[in-house]
Amino acid sequence: MIRRKNYLAFITTVLLVAIMTACGGPASSPEKEKVAATDSTATRTTWSAQQATSWFASQPWFVGANFLPSTAMNQLEMWQKETFDTATIDKEFGWAESLGMNIMRVFLHNLVWQNDSSGFYDRMNTLLQIADKHHIKIMFTIFDSVWDPFPKAGTQHAPVPFVHNSGWVQSPGENILKDSTQYPMLEKYVKAVVGHFASDSRIIMWDVWNEPDNTNDPAYIKVEIPNKAAVVLPLLKKTFAWARAANPTQPLTSGIWAGNWAADSTLKPMEKVQLEESDVLSFHCYDDSARLEQKINQLQRYGKPLFCTEYMARPTKSTFQNCLPIGKKHKVAMINWGFVNGKSQTIFPWDSWKKAYHSEPPLWFHDIFRKDGTPYKAEEVAFIKQETGK
Repeated sequence: MIRRKNYLAFITTVLLVAIMTACGGPASSPEKEKVAATDSTATRTTWSAQQATSWFASQPWFVGANFLPSTAMNQLEMWQKETFDTATIDKEFGWAESLGMNIMRVFLHNLVWQNDSSGFYDRMNTLLQIADKHHIKIMFTIFDSVWDPFPKAGTQHAPVPFVHNSGWVQSPGENILKDSTQYPMLEKYVKAVVGHFASDSRIIMWDVWNEPDNTNDPAYIKVEIPNKAAVVLPLLKKTFAWARAANPTQPLTSGIWAGNWAADSTLKPMEKVQLEESDVLSFHCYDDSARLEQKINQLQRYGKPLFCTEYMARPTKSTFQNCLPIGKKHKVAMINWGFVNGKSQTIFPWDSWKKAYHSEPPLWFHDIFRKDGTPYKAEEVAFIKQETGK
């Protein structure tokens, strides 16, 4: 009898294992799913135009802003534990919701992950929870070649008075870009972060690299890598591959921002990689409405959805009233630079790096709200609400 029981138990176990294997095994833990996503060799390919269009068909018209809480000067101050300001993020996301905004582009930084990866994930999740409460999707930007090429973790310096983005930092910094022995660390960072959130529906997209060949003239041109584009180009290709290796359900992109996009033959090597590797296309335009529509028409030849991930600089006639109707007409996502006037000081123009300002400019360059939540221009806020149907 004992032998019969053992035999029956053995047969039962074998049958259960066979059934579980056929059904894909037991439910995986989140941690196991993250590892599987990161280590999988079945890397997905770049989306075809048909795949991208099918994905976009179920999406709303996206309107939002590039977001940095007003209490942070840069990405490090935003994400480091000591200065991560959930109260301000919640309040300012609430103002975005009041405008009918449904997307925010948010920049990450590799140094925060290097120093505190688990805390970084927790804070990213907290931001996503806050955004979700306000019905906002998040586009995370992984790398960025704009402004200070020498980022340092820890306490950040005070903003330089009246200077546009006086403390914004690049990611990765120049010291890493020049040292290929540190690239495996970048690979681990990209795969880990994208893999951790690869199936998170609160994230609408991964922006792989912001303005990868920007040499930041005049602010930092004298200390930039002379051959920056040549250094970044192969690393950009690798970054797309690393992100895709994590098998994210969300699309990948990298926005083209300066050049002649009229034909494939006029594209720079960097732009060709950005367009070829992007699941969904993105671009920047700080020009007037006519130029914005021209750029949209040029990029429509690829047959993929379009996201304008930077626009709105009032002195250049890139305004909400001029540009939002163009984006709405073509269902191009519109994400302006700047939200609340704060430590980034982007109410001041780019030329504040070479021209002295001593008080608030007569016309704000970027940003929509003052720190107390009052609009810079009430008519702008009313127009945004009109366009979003809020």
